[in-house]
Amino acid sequence: MQNIQLNFNDNAVLAVNVILAILIFGISLSIKPSDFKQLLVKPLAPLIGMASQFILMPAFTFLLTFFLKIDASISLGLIVIASCPGGNLSNVMTHLAKGNSALSIGMTTISTFLALIFTPLNISLWGAMRPETSTLLHSVNLEPMILFKVIALVLFLPMLAGMLAAYKFPDFARLIEKKVKQAAFLFFLFAMIGAFAANRNQFIQYAAAVFIYIVLQNIISFACGYFLAGLTRLNERDRRAVAIETGIQNAGIAIVLVFTFFESNGAMLLVAAGVGAWQIASGTSLAFFWSKHQPEGTR
Repeated sequence: MQNIQLNFNDNAVLAVNVILAILIFGISLSIKPSDFKQLLVKPLAPLIGMASQFILMPAFTFLLTFFLKIDASISLGLIVIASCPGGNLSNVMTHLAKGNSALSIGMTTISTFLALIFTPLNISLWGAMRPETSTLLHSVNLEPMILFKVIALVLFLPMLAGMLAAYKFPDFARLIEKKVKQAAFLFFLFAMIGAFAANRNQFIQYAAAVFIYIVLQNIISFACGYFLAGLTRLNERDRRAVAIETGIQNAGIAIVLVFTFFESNGAMLLVAAGVGAWQIASGTSLAFFWSKHQPEGTR
């Protein structure tokens, strides 16, 4: 699988990085300091969410790849996904699922900050646990500090810039917030469609080989978040928020990391792109199911 070759150039990689940074900036225009209040008032729920996302999910993903003896490239692609912070679609899905939206926003924000440390750490740690994936890491000479810098440039700094702009110029931020997010999302969508069109034969040929593992990982991640929240006796609204936050990863970051560090590995990009598409379907379906069932203790 690692021999799959996809057609990309340096300009395409740069464009994806810039578009994702703009998208993160636009999303961050709606983040307010008050969103962190939830983390301070009730710290248990976000702590459980972070533990589920950055500790249990990568660990269970590694076990999945180990026991099923999954191909090294697919395994490392799944580990990269498991190491990424929560995706912003989780906030919308949590709201639809009648979960704790404020908790979801807080967890997405804090996981984005923590990704600066935990994403490089988890990729390096779990990627080195199997000889096959360790060989791939060494073949690209993946340095955690270089990975740290890339995440800072495309994730951390745009988020800080967006929050600062919203704080200093709230009226202007409200004016451009929706337009920036929509434009960046459309550009990102077109970039992904362009990538698929340029490599459609490879995507079609190998999609079935990665799809089952993507689905299994996603099911495990939702279950991991929900049952850990249940074991720690969080209420049902918080359980739903933690489950969706754990199950919906920032696939855009995963795609950027694969583009940047594993550009010759088509299987890893198939995993990252496939997860991004599948999470929309699975997360929306789960949210719709929960929307029909009122959380206990609420009206």
